[in-house]
Amino acid sequence: MQNRVFNVLFLCTGNSARSIMAEGILSALGHDRFHAYSAGSMPTGVVNPYALKQLEKEGMSFENSRSKSWEEFAQPDAPKLDFVITVCDNAANEVCPAWIGQPITAHWGVFDPAAVAEEEKNIAFAKAFAVLHRRISLFGDETNWWVFNDKGNIHTETGGDPIGMEIRAQAFAF
Repeated sequence: MQNRVFNVLFLCTGNSARSIMAEGILSALGHDRFHAYSAGSMPTGVVNPYALKQLEKEGMSFENSRSKSWEEFAQPDAPKLDFVITVCDNAANEVCPAWIGQPITAHWGVFDPAAVAEEEKNIAFAKAFAVLHRRISLFGDETNWWVFNDKGNIHTETGGDPIGMEIRAQAFAF
């Protein structure tokens, strides 16, 4: 298939939970096909310990994670992004920076596990992780790779949309 490594940026407002878990999952599953990043429009500056605990529980150590601004990825020396995926509704509705390389953008609305009561956090983070893991697994699966239709939308080779979303291509060269 492809020998190219694709750069994927996961966005959330705080870059403390969902986007961190998404970066960790793709880093673990993407092997040599993807390089995962995460950022936030208003980063908290602290990674949620429940996110790290959930990644560890799933065997995905992510010790060097940090909460960072999406502005880091809009700089001239930033990696050229191939995909930018928002994982929270707030970030999806914000005006994003002009990304270098005009990546394909998508929105995966994943509920905020950090917004639940303290006694429900372990279950909420496990559920959010499961949603992200399933979507990222399908996204990165070589047998389910992507092709463009004549309207510039990207779909799987079977014509479906297995991740439960529509991705619109702005510009993308393989």
